[in-house]
Amino acid sequence: MRSDLADKGARAQLAALAELGADGEPLINLPFADGSRAAAVLMLFGVLDALPSGHDARALPVSRDLDVLLLSRAATLRAHPGQIAFPGGRIDPGDGDPVAAALREAREETGLDTTGVEVLGALHEIPLAFSRHLVTPVLAWWRHPSPVHVVDEAESADVFRLPVADLLDPANRGVTVVRRDGQEFRSPAFLVPYAGGERLVWGFTALLLNGLFDRVGWTEPWDDTREVPLDVVAAGAEAYRHP
Repeated sequence: MRSDLADKGARAQLAALAELGADGEPLINLPFADGSRAAAVLMLFGVLDALPSGHDARALPVSRDLDVLLLSRAATLRAHPGQIAFPGGRIDPGDGDPVAAALREAREETGLDTTGVEVLGALHEIPLAFSRHLVTPVLAWWRHPSPVHVVDEAESADVFRLPVADLLDPANRGVTVVRRDGQEFRSPAFLVPYAGGERLVWGFTALLLNGLFDRVGWTEPWDDTREVPLDVVAAGAEAYRHP
């Protein structure tokens, strides 16, 4: 993050990152696979509509009420059941561009009123070789927040806004480890307590968040040797698939 933005607010820092667009470095460096299908996810930040975080982030732009929109996929889905993800999906022929696709998917999945969303910009594409997707993260600011909810229970189990300070809290950070076919896949993870229990953010979604936090200078020192338990029998190698 540029030094002249260190004392700016969260929106200004996110906007500065978005200005780089496809010319900037990707948030994550992953291998590319030929024949990848285009997809997009919406990384929507705003001011919390519920209880603020109890953690004071070290990064001054991160207030206790800064949040990000996420959803939990339905447990009955064949791919990534129960995983927490950003709203998003494949880019349809009628979408026009990744921004349109990300907004459409968010509207369909969460009931989001996209007229209240300020799109800051589309970031560099990120390849997911395992599932042959090329994902464009679309960074946005929730200028006029609207109610969100599960639109299709067959697709999503929950839609919620998570305090960014809770994600940055070192006590809520660790790694998930998937061991399969003699290989080990390690991914950043966030295990965040809430009134109903704990929310585990891992895999591609956690990689995106981790990369963004590092890029804008919000990351706090955390223990990357702490393993967060994960049911690898159910999860397989989902850590590097499309969310």
